[in-house]
Amino acid sequence: MTSENFTDMIHEDGLPGHESGMDQKPNWRPRYPGSGRLTGKVALITGADSGIGRAVAALYAREGADIAILYLCENDDAEQTKRIVIAEGRRAITIAGDVGDRAFCDDAVSQVIDEFGRLDILVNNAGEQHPDKDIRDISEEQLRRTFQTNIFGMFFLTQAARPHLKAGSAIINCTSITMYQGSAELLDYASTKGAITAFTRSLSENLIGDGIRVNAVAPGPIWTPLNPCGGASPEKLAHFGEDTPMGRPGQPNEVAPSFLFLACEDSSYMSGQVLHPNGGTVVNG
Repeated sequence: MTSENFTDMIHEDGLPGHESGMDQKPNWRPRYPGSGRLTGKVALITGADSGIGRAVAALYAREGADIAILYLCENDDAEQTKRIVIAEGRRAITIAGDVGDRAFCDDAVSQVIDEFGRLDILVNNAGEQHPDKDIRDISEEQLRRTFQTNIFGMFFLTQAARPHLKAGSAIINCTSITMYQGSAELLDYASTKGAITAFTRSLSENLIGDGIRVNAVAPGPIWTPLNPCGGASPEKLAHFGEDTPMGRPGQPNEVAPSFLFLACEDSSYMSGQVLHPNGGTVVNG
């Protein structure tokens, strides 16, 4: 499937969705003043136009990082994230394209190096999901597309970024609570998240000798455009997050601090690990 056809399909099913069009908008705003924990750093964040990615971009910028905002096709949301970063006194660029396309990933990293001269933090956050109650309803096209975005894209971007990462750099991948609990309606999505967790642990073993730390975050139900724009069934959306111990969905700015912790020196003795901002659900691993 070509990148052009991929983008056409995305528009057809509403994904990844416009945060600007949501009635109940996610809360991305950082909750506290910055302390310079990422001063002088450059971060590349995929899916940074909205949701968790936007919240991470805002928090990283507040902590002193310049930001490369990678996104698929939601230009208005991406420009808003760019404005948020600039308002924090940092530089930002937006790069649109499909992370499942190796050539795009190579070009995106080249743009980051051309603009900022370095790359210190890679946040593999972009993802997609499609609810199906019967495994027989998952088409081969959807299966390939979900894996291409959610895990192939992480391989492609990490491969492109690797020559520019040095001792002290950090990679943070976004996995999911569905990797630990399973999900009856998200068979293909949950499977990719299992792959991401294994990728995180294996990549950590591969890179730790070079001083590059690799960790992950496994959010629970978080209020982002992904779910109301087609990523969850109407039945699940009506009670989204109510089954957590806290009885509600989380907000992106409740997840972003986990990404900050794993990007900065506060987590200097952690690699191959997963953090779980999920509303109190106890999982193993």
